[in-house]
Amino acid sequence: MTAGTTPGPLTGFTVGVTADRRRDELTALLQRRGASVVTAPALRIVPLADDRLLYRATEACLADGGPDFVVATTGVGWRGWMSAAEDWGLGTALASACRKAVVISRGPKAAGALRACGLRESHAPDSEALDDVLTWLLQHDLQGKRVVVQEHGAPLEEFSAALRARGASVVAAPVYRWGPPEDPEALRRLAEQTARREIHALPFTSAPAIEAFLAASERADVLDALRGDVLPVCIGSICARPLLAAGVPCVWPERGRLGALVRTLVRELTGRFRRELATPDGNLVLQGSAVLAGGTALQLPPLPAAVLRALAERPGAVLSRADLLRRVWTGPQARPLPDEHAVEAAVARLRTALGPHGDLVRTVTKRGYRLAVAP
Repeated sequence: MTAGTTPGPLTGFTVGVTADRRRDELTALLQRRGASVVTAPALRIVPLADDRLLYRATEACLADGGPDFVVATTGVGWRGWMSAAEDWGLGTALASACRKAVVISRGPKAAGALRACGLRESHAPDSEALDDVLTWLLQHDLQGKRVVVQEHGAPLEEFSAALRARGASVVAAPVYRWGPPEDPEALRRLAEQTARREIHALPFTSAPAIEAFLAASERADVLDALRGDVLPVCIGSICARPLLAAGVPCVWPERGRLGALVRTLVRELTGRFRRELATPDGNLVLQGSAVLAGGTALQLPPLPAAVLRALAERPGAVLSRADLLRRVWTGPQARPLPDEHAVEAAVARLRTALGPHGDLVRTVTKRGYRLAVAP
């Protein structure tokens, strides 16, 4: 166990990052708060290999007097479309056609991209949710109207189908697609670490990334971890859908921002997995895999940290070796469970790792172990 720098709110916690486009920004936000970060992008954004799809969508947008409604879903996607149109010599015509239409922005980043090319949005939902964009559109007479939808990485099939059901003609503008990750082995390792409960939280920024992460794993083991010991945090309700459909409860901030995502993660993670212990040596804080004492963070190896967390769930209560086996040895690597000698070895490692606080873990003869804490 080594002493670290001044603890932050995420000191002792390991967070897995599956984002691609903004992974450096998200990683920096987490590390600034003390987290250890494992990065393994689940997907990567790739331009269309054949931009004829986008060219045809642009032509359809310009035909017959232009669109009646235009939906901008992402800033990067909208800028990419305008850049491609400029290359084709259609930029001015496309901007002019959109200027005559009712323009809807999914959020402020898309709105910023719209304004950069001289457009103004007529509506932008406070929630920044595509569902609320759809709700607003369905309040209008769409019979015979042309709605152009700038897609953001994957076809918006349900969104477009709902518009067509109301009589609209929908033109999809696909600017980029989600592609496989550059390092699929890193994603597989992150899934294994999640199943072993070595990851404390997983912030997600897109639904396709969640689907790719689950597809790269043994779904039952990872889902079991996400339902209990590993905290999933999503950037919004749309992002959360694959997890909710799989029966995994998750949380998200009111506004879909990376900063808000990290603040939600800090609040939920510390609220659920931070333990304060009153010991004969003074107050200690168990936070993830670290023990905080006297303003210093003492990092524990994963297995001893898991033993300490199990004991700290019921401070002062005696847990038998069989209890600790069931609580600590989880995931596919622990089937079948080891014998009780593994518990004794793990407790010995924990006492060694705790150094001057090693006597915090007491042996209760013929019964098991407990923490020497005040009631």
